[in-house]
Amino acid sequence: MAEMIARWAAAVLLTGVLATVPAGADPIAAFYRNKEITFIVGTGAGGSHDAYARLLARHLGRFIPGNPPVNVQNMAGAGGLRAANYLYNFAPNDGTAIGMFSRNMPLIGLLGGTNVQFNPRQLTWLGSPASFQNDANILVVRKDAPVKSIDEARRHDLPPLVLGGSAEGGIGNDVPIILHDTIGLHVKQVVGFPDNPAIYVAIERGEVHGRTVDLSSLKAAKPEWLKPGSDFRVLVQFARATRHPEFPDVPTARELAKNEAARALIELAELPYAISRPIAAPPNLPAERARALQEAFLAVYRDPQYLGDAAELKLDVSPIDGDEVVRAIDAMTAAPPEFLEYARKLFAETKGGG
Repeated sequence: MAEMIARWAAAVLLTGVLATVPAGADPIAAFYRNKEITFIVGTGAGGSHDAYARLLARHLGRFIPGNPPVNVQNMAGAGGLRAANYLYNFAPNDGTAIGMFSRNMPLIGLLGGTNVQFNPRQLTWLGSPASFQNDANILVVRKDAPVKSIDEARRHDLPPLVLGGSAEGGIGNDVPIILHDTIGLHVKQVVGFPDNPAIYVAIERGEVHGRTVDLSSLKAAKPEWLKPGSDFRVLVQFARATRHPEFPDVPTARELAKNEAARALIELAELPYAISRPIAAPPNLPAERARALQEAFLAVYRDPQYLGDAAELKLDVSPIDGDEVVRAIDAMTAAPPEFLEYARKLFAETKGGG
């Protein structure tokens, strides 16, 4: 009798639970309803990563069942390594946390090291809001710099170009070193600026001659520098197989490589640029929530509201999906050992900074 009563009570309880869930209800929407997503950004406020993340955060929730709000949390430190370690080890892996990193972070994860505590192959990749196909990394300098052309900038009997860089580990601090090693750029780098705006101020004051920077970032922050007749010039393009249409007279690093070995090193160093600003969720997400996030991520970039906001902010829209990020990581993994060793030493020199 006691067993029969227990079964009857369980049946009544189950009936009551089912009655509260509409037939055909979406379990993804049910999960995300009344929840929020934390979007961790591995850089400080004010840079291009922050701009892309905040724009995406304004729109992403509309395409996730249940429409959860998405809140950006900046977590700068060690060039984004702090954020990558946190997302991998401590963030909830239920679909309520995602993160954006610098393009070199997957490679740093593959190389490993004392402070690297994540495996990029195990993250749940959503994609990247830009693929760099419309972008370039450029060396932009003041016109009153002591050298006036890329040929002069490679001469060691002339004064070096003094370039500004962010705090140790900052994204982009590696490019001047790569250009020094592969095309013979005569350069001195001053690092330690707290953020991109501080570097721009230092350049405008003449404290440094210029910097290497993504074209898309410069367009968003200092578009007047690129106008005809401005006080700035572009000397070389990096992360481009061919010259950018806006700079047909500016050579690429590949064109200026000292030899075939240097050209091969440039090509391999440019691999991370294919993923530009990769976005991931933690490992071991429930498969259906991972798919929901991945599908929502791509849907954003077909949305007129998002496209209009991106155009207003002058942000490039050339997204790639999570599978393309994984393929790029595979290509980095397959790089020759000598490149991986060079990259390991390079990141050690810049204190982990992609």
